[in-house]
Amino acid sequence: MANKKIKIRAWTDKGKATVKAILFHPMETGLRKNKATGKIIPAHFITEVKCEHNGKTVLTCLWGPGVSKNPFLSFRFKNAKAGDSLKISWKDNKGETATTTDKIG
Repeated sequence: MANKKIKIRAWTDKGKATVKAILFHPMETGLRKNKATGKIIPAHFITEVKCEHNGKTVLTCLWGPGVSKNPFLSFRFKNAKAGDSLKISWKDNKGETATTTDKIG
C-alpha cells in the first residue's frame, strides 16, 4: 500500500465546500483467486469512511467489498470557508486505519 493512504483536494465557492479524495486501498472482495497458486485472496476492504469539518462529522460512508480498488470520493457541504479544517479517515475489515487532515483552500 502507498505511504500516503488518503489524498485530499478541497475548496470553497460561495460558502459551499467541494471535496475530492482518493483513498489508497487494495479493496479485495474475498472472491478472487490468485492466478499463480489458485488460492482465494482474503477479503480486505474499507468498511467505514468518516469526514469531519472543524471537528463536526459531515459525511459517514458504510462500504463493503463491492467498492473498487483505490476508491475516489467526491462530495459537497455548506457553511465552509477557506482555512477550515477537514479530516478524512477510514477503517477496514482487518482493523487497519488511515487519517489525513488538511485545510480547505
